[in-house]
Amino acid sequence: MKPDDPKFDFNELRSILKAVANRMIPADAWPSATEGGALTYLERCAGEDITTWMEVIEPGLRALDAEAFVLYHKHFSELSVHEQDGLLHDVEQDRVQDWPVSSKRFFEILLSLVVEGYYGSPEAGGNREGKSWEMIGFRPGTIPESKTPVPETELTQRTLDQLQDQYDVIVVGAGAGGSVAAAVLAESGLRVLVVERGSWLRYSQVGSDHLRNHRLSKYGHNTGPELEGNPRTIVMANGDERITAPFEGDYHNNAMTVGGGTRVYGAQAWRFHTDDFRMATRYGVPEGSSLSDWPISYDELEPYYERAEWEVGVSGNGDAHPGRGKRRRPYPMEPLSMTLEAERLARAAAKLGWDAGPVPLLINSVERDGRPACGRCGQCVGFACPTNSKNGGHNTMLVRAIATGNCDLICDTMVERIDTEGGKHATGVRLVQEVAGSIQRRQVRAGHVVVAAGAIESARLLLNSVSDSEPSGIGNQNGQVGRNLQGHVYSGAYGLFDEPIQDGLGPGVSIATFRFDHNNGGGIIGGGMLANEFTRLPLIHWYRALAPDAARWGSAGKEIMRETYLRTGQIQGPIQEIPTPESRVLLSRAVKDRFGIPVAQLSGSVHPESLRAAAMLAEQAENWLWAAGASRVWQTRPGGGLSGGQHQAGTLRMGEDPSTSVTDPSGRIHGYDNLWVSDGSLHVTNGGVNPVLTIMALAFRTAETLVKQG
Repeated sequence: MKPDDPKFDFNELRSILKAVANRMIPADAWPSATEGGALTYLERCAGEDITTWMEVIEPGLRALDAEAFVLYHKHFSELSVHEQDGLLHDVEQDRVQDWPVSSKRFFEILLSLVVEGYYGSPEAGGNREGKSWEMIGFRPGTIPESKTPVPETELTQRTLDQLQDQYDVIVVGAGAGGSVAAAVLAESGLRVLVVERGSWLRYSQVGSDHLRNHRLSKYGHNTGPELEGNPRTIVMANGDERITAPFEGDYHNNAMTVGGGTRVYGAQAWRFHTDDFRMATRYGVPEGSSLSDWPISYDELEPYYERAEWEVGVSGNGDAHPGRGKRRRPYPMEPLSMTLEAERLARAAAKLGWDAGPVPLLINSVERDGRPACGRCGQCVGFACPTNSKNGGHNTMLVRAIATGNCDLICDTMVERIDTEGGKHATGVRLVQEVAGSIQRRQVRAGHVVVAAGAIESARLLLNSVSDSEPSGIGNQNGQVGRNLQGHVYSGAYGLFDEPIQDGLGPGVSIATFRFDHNNGGGIIGGGMLANEFTRLPLIHWYRALAPDAARWGSAGKEIMRETYLRTGQIQGPIQEIPTPESRVLLSRAVKDRFGIPVAQLSGSVHPESLRAAAMLAEQAENWLWAAGASRVWQTRPGGGLSGGQHQAGTLRMGEDPSTSVTDPSGRIHGYDNLWVSDGSLHVTNGGVNPVLTIMALAFRTAETLVKQG
């Protein structure tokens, strides 16, 4: 803030702010809002978002005080508890006359901030001593003091001037696909450079802020990208572009750090179903869709699924979900023990006649490779693992790659374009980074280039790599680059039980059924998986898991949080999304990032068939919860906007026909001899499950093909 900028006078309005906050979360056997640290958090917010406080909260507080004088001839802070609550109810319902701003909007914004300060993480400036967590029964993720801290993975990095002028292979991106490719290539004796746009973050640097993570990102993410200089745009219904920031939902952000999403994921490690590879053949092609068969089958990918499970490390029961393709080996580790909720859901599934079983996880259930078994903490997904037990690119495959001595890693560096010759051969990449405020660039040559930056950024890179031979970007002669973007929409249901069903054991997700994946009846295309959900952050419970008519503030609201947190279950799952050609990535014509590179422009919507499948899955989730003994159940369903988030895929899909695909069945871009793709953008369809194991399996396969080619 500049010295002459307006400033919210927090102290002048402290008394009314304190009074309002303490009615939103009153004192009882547990601290009130201000006793619990919410006022400290509110003061921090006033300094960080001056516009909201000057334009909404300050005039709202003054109007509230004025209304108290009109009605009672007293300041709001001097009113009785009954009078304060009555006036706040009127404000919440927009029943106050001559209000300078929407009184309902003022109330909702201030309530959310008070709740964040009370139930959020102490690191964010509120929730003094974590008392609210103790009150509702939340157990955060920490390394017990009695245990020896787990040694963090060490990864040697290079600076721009330490790089060689030429490598055998340059891998763009250090996530699930890039890390696997790097290990296979480096272990074969090839000299490899891995370029990662994000930072190498230690556990303490990832952060455990409950408002800045990959599960709830109201103000940002704990792995980047930085809010300034890294926008995208979204195409609105009228065709205009709107700039979207990394923490907004329609940015469709993936984790950007070494390890990519594997650093903070929930680590579900499913294989795709055999019919996921032949969706068009089984169901036909719905109108308006680009549903297609894969050019490879499950049987062709099965050996690479096995490699991913054994070399990266999966815990699970290979016999638990019959009918999902043959397996040659079991998982290398037994599944984590079932949670209290999962045990109850298992009995309910048996009563319904549904097959259900453990969820395979890229998480150690026993000590493996020098790292311990999962500590079962309460905040797994969205955060780094406190015991280093989650198996991701950063602590498995990249460690192997660098250990060979054949692999260099450079972080905080963008590949702004790939250099090519004649639309047939990649010659290297152009790197750009910012050091101490100075922009530096360097060209590095390569025998092969492997693109593994995630479906959105990989498409952006190819589109930005224009040349005389390819004026529309690499591999885009037929306009296919960036099309068929898909992620996963989720649907399901919440259930409220009469007794606690949550034991706090992370990661929480513990049981799943595939009863409605493909063999679901009703003419639904694909269907999907249903599973119980990960452990919930307290703020996620308040924002998303309360019943639609539940009290959200006051004594009743506080009691609802206390009484329902451990008694609420959730069943949900991703569906087999139907891809569409108009869900896509283009380059913005108007907006550039901090390096002057055109940003990704996103557009599209969910196909109606996907919404139909989501509705079916939500109904079945409700049935499961009723069978488990829930006393109340309510469904959740997705909206119709673009789906391209955490499971983004499809923008560089593989296929035999260059007119409808970008790469050949091996992952090599059509027409090129040395330019490959190794991330989810290859996916023709994205499965009714989390896709990371398929990304890894394809990366093993593509890298192996590259090595054989030489």
